[in-house]
Amino acid sequence: MREESGMPPPWDASLLENEFFQGQTPFKVVVKSLSPKELVRIHVPKPLDRNDGTFLMRYRMYETVNEGLKIEVLYGDEHVAQSPYILKGPVYHEYCECPEDPQAWQKTLSCPTKEPQIAKDFASFPSINLQQMLNEVPKRFGDERGAIVHYTILDNHIYRRSLGKYTDFKMFSDEILLSLTRKVLLPDLEFYVNLGDWPLEHRKVNGTPSPIPIISWCGSLDSRDVVLPTYDITHSTLEAMRGVTNDLLSIQGNTGPSWINKTERAFFRGRDSREERLQLVQLSKENPQLLDAGITGYFFFQEKEKELGKAKLMGFFDFFKYKYQVNVDGTVAAYRYPYLMLGDSLVLKQDSPYYEHFYMALEPWKHYVPIKRNLSDLLEKVKWAKENDEEAKKIAKEGQLMARDLLQPHRLYCYYYQVLQKYAERQSSKPEVRDGMELVPQPEDNTAICQCHRKKPSREEL
Repeated sequence: MREESGMPPPWDASLLENEFFQGQTPFKVVVKSLSPKELVRIHVPKPLDRNDGTFLMRYRMYETVNEGLKIEVLYGDEHVAQSPYILKGPVYHEYCECPEDPQAWQKTLSCPTKEPQIAKDFASFPSINLQQMLNEVPKRFGDERGAIVHYTILDNHIYRRSLGKYTDFKMFSDEILLSLTRKVLLPDLEFYVNLGDWPLEHRKVNGTPSPIPIISWCGSLDSRDVVLPTYDITHSTLEAMRGVTNDLLSIQGNTGPSWINKTERAFFRGRDSREERLQLVQLSKENPQLLDAGITGYFFFQEKEKELGKAKLMGFFDFFKYKYQVNVDGTVAAYRYPYLMLGDSLVLKQDSPYYEHFYMALEPWKHYVPIKRNLSDLLEKVKWAKENDEEAKKIAKEGQLMARDLLQPHRLYCYYYQVLQKYAERQSSKPEVRDGMELVPQPEDNTAICQCHRKKPSREEL
């Protein structure tokens, strides 16, 4: 068990309380060790009000708790819901390296038994030939313009080598893999991660030569890549474990005014990374009563800046002052989409050949309103939403609830583990630490004390 989130505290105490006010009655959150003999530093940031009668409570620990934690959530002097909550120990902080048995870990996290996207991705790869990948990947994708990282995981240690010039984003894949190995024993495996925007493997399943399983952050209808949560969602999840920023949890406590008080226009801000975004701005100029769209930075179509103008940057939380959010692709799938879904505005989503790992669970007209690729029906859909306010509100809420479920931190950890597990099961030979690979070390955190109170299971026990 791990703590959820928090920021470094300026104090050292065995018990921390946090109060905030709803009307005149205070909520109070108390997190403490079950044993009075265990003094631990715990930070409790302000709970997040999701404006629908639910709250997110986060905390961060700086030592291991052996006996466990008691979490009290009080409204005035009364316990709320199932408070007090008891987490049986040991409970470890984020940087504590105490991996556990995969079955026990998945049971604790209530990992889903099936993930449709994972099943679909691996249907193309009943067997994975590591030798074929070693021969092909560097030649096909590892040139100077490449963005490929070759990983091997052996005995829960991570080794890697970079292929290509554009591999700086390996810090995100390193980060999540290290976090996983601190929590659970990973299978031994050897794989390639694509750090670029576009999926890479376009060979047909029955073709010659056959496709190879490149792991990417974005999929497409004409590619065979195995999809993981994007670097953005991944980093956001890890931020939620250690800080309070524009992460997937914080966004839920900053969704703007209530539905009835939101501005009844569709909204968009973003870079010029796709031509439809320029069309969106033109539509906005012609229909300002329905749409507020602006380009905040020009790179691909710099010649259009004078004609269309440049919009000022806005804080993301301010997007939710508007009832309707337009989601248009960037170079690939727009990685803001999960954040938009977690707000309480209606998302108008552009039809797209690109997808992220969670899209298969979403249904048009239930979780979002679809719009055509060329945006020809956008204004019609905005008018529909305005004329059918209750239905639009219902779709916005259904989408928000689904995103809350799919994008919880533990669900993303489960997803990563299950992809790695499925991959390992299909390897036709043993992974190795190859020439040129280096060990990726765990981060040093001298402020957090780690004590492992459980015996690490051996490979034989697994």
